[in-house]
Amino acid sequence: MAEKEKRRSPLWARICVGLGAGVLLVSGGSLVAGQQLVAGYSGRITDNTLLDPIEPKPAEAATAKADINGPVNILLVGIDPRDDHTAPLSDSILIAHVPRDRHSAYIFSIPRDLRVDIPAFEKSGTGAGRDKINAAMSWGSRLGNNKYSEAQGFQLLAKTVGNVTGVKKFDAGAIVNFGGFQKIVEAMGGVEMVIDMDVQSEHRKPDGKIRDRLPGCPVTSNCNHPYTGPAKFYKKSDKPVKLKAWEALDYVRQRYPNVKGVDMSDYDRQRHQQQFIKAIAKQAMSRDVVTNPAKLSAVMDAAGGSLTFAGGDHTVLDWAVELKDLNVDDMVTVKLPGGGIYDPDYKGEQFADGVDDFFKAVTEDRVAPFLLDHPDYVNMD
Repeated sequence: MAEKEKRRSPLWARICVGLGAGVLLVSGGSLVAGQQLVAGYSGRITDNTLLDPIEPKPAEAATAKADINGPVNILLVGIDPRDDHTAPLSDSILIAHVPRDRHSAYIFSIPRDLRVDIPAFEKSGTGAGRDKINAAMSWGSRLGNNKYSEAQGFQLLAKTVGNVTGVKKFDAGAIVNFGGFQKIVEAMGGVEMVIDMDVQSEHRKPDGKIRDRLPGCPVTSNCNHPYTGPAKFYKKSDKPVKLKAWEALDYVRQRYPNVKGVDMSDYDRQRHQQQFIKAIAKQAMSRDVVTNPAKLSAVMDAAGGSLTFAGGDHTVLDWAVELKDLNVDDMVTVKLPGGGIYDPDYKGEQFADGVDDFFKAVTEDRVAPFLLDHPDYVNMD
């Protein structure tokens, strides 16, 4: 057993824990324990319709192998809790790229307000159009009769993100429900992360309660910045700060300039979300969690309803075996430069010149040399 405990847990497990579901393989590196967890939970979180897989021909099926070859691209999407009568919106869109050599992993974000061409989608009956990229999931989710499917919406989002990045087919994908995600962080007792800039909450009071709304901005209105009164403040710190679950989720969702002298945008929010993924992954895989049966059980229970996962033609265990030698410390978070579009009012976001070169490096599996030539793309976290 001692030998197994020395093995590092799979990167896929760490990434998924960071997004609310990697507890399926929290085993201190033991694939035996991982198998037991997968057996108990994979049916609750697996939905391969996310990736709309191509079925192998009968002649190919007999020789199909579980091997995962070449570079890997995983699409990770965060949404707010929704019922099947409310169209889902992809509030966070991240891609994890693992090179062919499996020596590292790279995580980058797609701004939710990025202006893109959304292709027509037969399943939802929607035509092609141009809008913010987070609308793609909503358009694709339409079933008719005022019903919506997150899994179906994910398919159109994947096509749209693929058109932007050049990644034509994702090898795996996941939808994370932020409501369940908060329960996971609560089960772990909070999370420690560096606060890299002063941030004032748009939504929460210092005690965590929702801020009061302006008299002229009822809940049913669409006012910009509708809140008033005392607000939670996160002070910049060079050392990790212990955040409660609600504080962590609140901090990583802020994007508006709201502190005097501090210019904040969606790109800062993307960076904070990437930092959060690494921080929560480290903590979820720490001995404080994996050697504490009660805490581990609570984290697993919280994860059960927070994530929908698709591994293509491969199981969660296939992914764990393939990426078993990678560590969360091998993850590099990437910042893609861009800025707002105004005509004259704000219309959304656009990438800066040069980002297409990064996407080309992703599709050609040469991200490492690209970042050596463009160190400004690397988040120093």
